[in-house]
Amino acid sequence: MDGHYKTRRQTAFAMTAAAPFSEHTPLMQQYFGIKSQHPDTLVLFRMGDFYELFFDDARKAARLLNITLTTRGESAGAPIVMAGVPHHALEQYLARLIKAGESAVIAEQVGEVGAEKGPVKREVTRIVTPGTATDEALLDARAQSLLAAVCELDGAHGLAWLELSSGRFSVLQTASAAEAAAELYRLRPSELLAPEHQAGTHSARTRPLWHFDASSAYRLLCEQFATQDLRGFGAQHLPAAIAAAGALLQYVQETQKSQLPHLRSLRVENTSEALILDAATRRNLEIDRSLSGSHEHTLLSVIDSCVSAMGARALLRWLNRPLRDQAQLNARYDAVASLADAQPQGSGDERLRRALREIADLERILARVALRSARPRDLAGIAVTLAALPAVREALRGCEAPLLTELAARLGEDETLLRHLQSALAEELPLLARDGGVFRSGFDATLDQLRQLSENADGFLVDLETRERARSGIETLKVGYNRVHGYYIEVGKTHAAKIPADYTRRQTLTHYERYITEELKQFEDQVLSARDRALAREKALYEALLDRVAADLPLLQATAQALAELDVLACFAERSRALRLCRPQLTREPGIEIRAGRHPVVEQTLQQPFVPNDVQLDEDRRLLIITGPNMGGKSTYMRQTALIVLLAHSGCFVPAESARIGAIDRIFTRIGAADDLASGQSTFMVEMSETANILHNATAQSLVLMDEIGRGTSTYDGLSLARAVAEYLARELKAYCLFATHYFELTSLPETLPGIANVHLDAAEYQDESGERLVFLHNVRQGPANRSFGLQVAALAGVPQAVIRAARAHLQELEARPAPHSDKAAPVTPQLSLFAPPPSAALRMLDALAPDELSPRAALDALYALKKAREQER
Repeated sequence: MDGHYKTRRQTAFAMTAAAPFSEHTPLMQQYFGIKSQHPDTLVLFRMGDFYELFFDDARKAARLLNITLTTRGESAGAPIVMAGVPHHALEQYLARLIKAGESAVIAEQVGEVGAEKGPVKREVTRIVTPGTATDEALLDARAQSLLAAVCELDGAHGLAWLELSSGRFSVLQTASAAEAAAELYRLRPSELLAPEHQAGTHSARTRPLWHFDASSAYRLLCEQFATQDLRGFGAQHLPAAIAAAGALLQYVQETQKSQLPHLRSLRVENTSEALILDAATRRNLEIDRSLSGSHEHTLLSVIDSCVSAMGARALLRWLNRPLRDQAQLNARYDAVASLADAQPQGSGDERLRRALREIADLERILARVALRSARPRDLAGIAVTLAALPAVREALRGCEAPLLTELAARLGEDETLLRHLQSALAEELPLLARDGGVFRSGFDATLDQLRQLSENADGFLVDLETRERARSGIETLKVGYNRVHGYYIEVGKTHAAKIPADYTRRQTLTHYERYITEELKQFEDQVLSARDRALAREKALYEALLDRVAADLPLLQATAQALAELDVLACFAERSRALRLCRPQLTREPGIEIRAGRHPVVEQTLQQPFVPNDVQLDEDRRLLIITGPNMGGKSTYMRQTALIVLLAHSGCFVPAESARIGAIDRIFTRIGAADDLASGQSTFMVEMSETANILHNATAQSLVLMDEIGRGTSTYDGLSLARAVAEYLARELKAYCLFATHYFELTSLPETLPGIANVHLDAAEYQDESGERLVFLHNVRQGPANRSFGLQVAALAGVPQAVIRAARAHLQELEARPAPHSDKAAPVTPQLSLFAPPPSAALRMLDALAPDELSPRAALDALYALKKAREQER
C-alpha cells in the first residue's frame, strides 16, 4: 500500500475506531459476531473509506493481494493484525481473490455515523464466491463463470449448473459417475458444491446433506419459478438432478442476499442430445484449452471471430456441446450460408457484424439489474443495445434462412423503455450511482431544484471570500470545505490580530486557524442539506429506474439470447470465407467421407501450405491401420478428422473440399499419456484405463482415435494388446476407428478380418553433401508403410551422430537375423516374468566355459568357482 493510501487509512481508522482498541471494544465485538457466522471465509469489514481484515484473514489477504500488514491494540496479549483495501478499489481486489479461488464476505456500514450510540451498524450485504461473481470487474467477458452442484442419489448422478451472470440454469442426470465426471470437465465450473459425504470424489465446497434433500429442493425450485410442479421443464422424474439444483439455488440465495428474478426457467439436458466426449477426448482435441493449458492454438482461438462477449460465450457452449439433431444443425448451416452469400451491399454477415459491434453485454447487465447491483453505465448499455436493434434487423434483410427469421422475431425492440432511459440518463455517467450525477437535467423537477442549491454554492463561496478579504484586510484568507469539519474560513496565524470579532474558531492547525461565521453556518446547513437530499432523491429515482428495466426482464433476456446466437452464426459465416470452409452433408447412412480435409489449427500455425488428406470410413473400411514415421502427420490426420466431425455437429462449416458425415454418437481419443501421480497411475496404466473406457462404451456409431496402443510396455505385450484391441474394435464394436501404430505386424490384419484397411503417411529420403536427409510429405496413401524412419527422426532431433551410427549397426544386425516365422529362426526366448528370480551367476559362468580349452588345473579352479557361486545363490 502506498503512502497516500496508508495516511488516508490511518485517518479513517482514527475516525471509526474507539481507543483503546482491543477485542473487547464494541467495534471488534461487532466484527467477531459477523466472523463467527462465516468462519471459513474472508471478511472485509467496512471502516470509513477502507475495508479491513483482521487476524488470519489479514495474513492471507496480505499474501494474496500484496498489501501491508499492520497492527493495532491487542487481543489475548498480542497485537491485532490488520490489513485493508480502499473502498473505491474493492472490485479490483475482489477480482484477485476470486482468481485465487477465495470467497469474501462484504460487511458494509448500513447505519449513519453518530446516529446511534456506539459504532455504526454493519451488516453482510453480499458474499462473493468464484461461482457467484457477477460484477464486470470480476469476470472474463468472453468466458463462462459457472457454479455447479453434484449429488448421487439411489445410484443416479445429478448435476446442476448455473451461470448467475446470465441466469442460465441447467440440470442433467446420468446413470454413471464417469458420465457425470465427463460433463463436469466440459463445464469446468468456477465453484462446485457437493454433499459432505460425497465431496471426497470432487474438489468441492461441502454443504450439509439436508441441503440436497430432493423433496425440499423440488419445493424450492417451484417457488423460484412460480410453478405448481416441474413438469413443464421435463424435470419431474430426475430426483438426483433436482437435489443438486435445489442445493445450488439455496447457496445462491444465501450468498446474494437478494431476490433472483432473472432465474426464470430450468433447462434439462440429456446426454443423448449431443456427441459424448469424455475428459481425455476434450483434452486431446484441444477445443478451448491446449495440452499446455493455454488458450492459444486451440479450436476456439481459430474459430472465434465473434464481435460481442455474449456471442463468444455462446460459441464456447456450441463447440463444447456438439449436437446430434440433424434438423437443428441443417438450420444453422442454412443460416450460415445465407449470411455468407455475397450481395450488392456486401455479405449479410459483414452487415450484421457491423451492427452487433454496437451492442453491450446485455446478458450480464440484465443479471446485475435483477440482483440490484447494476451501475449507471450498465443502464446506458441497455439503451445503446436497444438503439442498435433496428440496424440489426436491417442487416438481416435479404437473408431468408428460417433460423435468421426466427431470431429476428425474438429481438424485442422496447421503444418505450429506450425513450425512458434516454430521457433519464446523463451524457456523462458516474461509475457508481451513490456518487450522484446519474440523471440529466429536466428529468425530475425536484432533483433539479436541489441541484441548483448545491451548484450555486460555488458562486456564493467566491463572493463570501472576496467580501471577507476586504472586511478583514487579510489577502490570504480562504474559504474551504472538508468532510469532517464542513465549511470554514482559513487564516494564517500571523494575521491573528486582524481576525473579526464575529469569527468563531472551528479548528486549529500548525500554521493556520479555521473559523466559522453565522452567515457561513446558515449557508452550510442549507447546502449540505440540499446535497444530501439530492443524493437521496437520485437514489430513489435510480431504484425506480431499475424497477422499470426489471419489468421487461423476460423480453430483454430473449433479446440477449437472440443477439448471441446471431453473433455466432455471423462468426461462422465470416470464418467460412476466411478459412475456406465447406458446408458438410449430414446423412443417416453410415460412414465418414472427407475430401481434402485439413486441421483447422495446425493450418493456421504453419508457414508453408497445409497438405490436405482424404478420409474414407464405411461398412467396408471401419478401421484404418495408420503407419508411417514419427512426425509424419499421423496424429494430425486423426485429430483433424475428429475436429471436422465436431465442427459439423456444432453447426459450423468445416475445413475440407467436401464432407459427408453419417450418424455419430460419441468421439473417443486415446492419444498420448502421462503419469497420473496423484492417483498413483503410471503412464501405461493411464493408457490402459482410457483404452478400457473406449472398449466398454464405444458403439458402431462412435468415432475412435487410437494412437500407439501398447507402447508403454514390452514389445511382445504391447504388440499383443494392440492387435487384440484392434480386433475387438473391428469385430465386436464395429466402430469407426483411426488406429495409428508402429507395430508393422498389425498391417496384416486386413488379410484376416473384414472392415480393416491400411493407410500410411508418406516420407522421402535423399542424400546430399551433408548426408542422408528425410522429408515428411504428410500425404496419406493407401497400403502400409514400408519403414518407420526412426533413426532419421532421431537425427533430426539432434541425437549425436555416434549414437545414430551405433544404432544403425545394431539395426543391421537385427535385420540380418532370420525372421521369427522362417525355418531357420532361432527359438524365441520367452520374456522374463516381472517377479522372476534374477539369472543364475553359476549358470552364466557355466555357459561361458569352453571345456576343450581348459587345462586340468583351470578346470579344477572353474569347478570350485561354480560351487562357490551356487552356494552364494542359495
